[in-house]
Amino acid sequence: MTPTAVSDTTVAEVMRELAALDDPRAREVNAKHGDDHGVNLGKLRALAKQIKTHHDLALELWDTGDTAARLVALLICRPRSFGRDDLDGMLRQARIPKVHDWLVSYVVKKNPSVEDLRVEWFADSDPVVASAGWALTTDRVAKSPEGLDLPGLLDVIEAEMKDAPERLQWAMNHCLAQIGIEHAELRARAVAIGERLEVLKDYPTPPNCTSPFAPIWIAEMVSRSH
Repeated sequence: MTPTAVSDTTVAEVMRELAALDDPRAREVNAKHGDDHGVNLGKLRALAKQIKTHHDLALELWDTGDTAARLVALLICRPRSFGRDDLDGMLRQARIPKVHDWLVSYVVKKNPSVEDLRVEWFADSDPVVASAGWALTTDRVAKSPEGLDLPGLLDVIEAEMKDAPERLQWAMNHCLAQIGIEHAELRARAVAIGERLEVLKDYPTPPNCTSPFAPIWIAEMVSRSH
């Protein structure tokens, strides 16, 4: 695929490029995180950069159901061109963690319906969908907390995080940490909840990385801001 042919890029051409980039070692590493593709993300991003924004192609790539193709789609689409129902349907199809994360981070957050979707997903009975609502809520905790019931969020986390399914538990834990990091008046309570629930306390953390255990995470990020 050459830059001069970008406007005429077809799904078949993109799929051939992705097949050529597939690496068994990358597939093995990705599988450990629940991702079923073998394309190095740096090379995948380079491919998307070569294609440039191409919303119609993005829609076709998404419809293939292929994980690598969907990741490219999320990088070349126009986030504001999706309707609320489009994004709701896409999220419910996005069961692969990386697709789910990129959809929320790169597309939903840039869409005019983001707040409506945050509220709807937060209360969804599907824990994977609910985790997206929590992720968007965590973003608001950090950037625009006005109107959020932060003590109420801590109440829910305290009552439900310990027994939540893994993806939802991670999202709730991130929200807990973010509240503790960003809101000094609630920091002691956030730390206390983390210490009592012990969620991710023993999570293996590589050297030079911050533990996802909320009390350690909060302390580390607060110390960096001083």
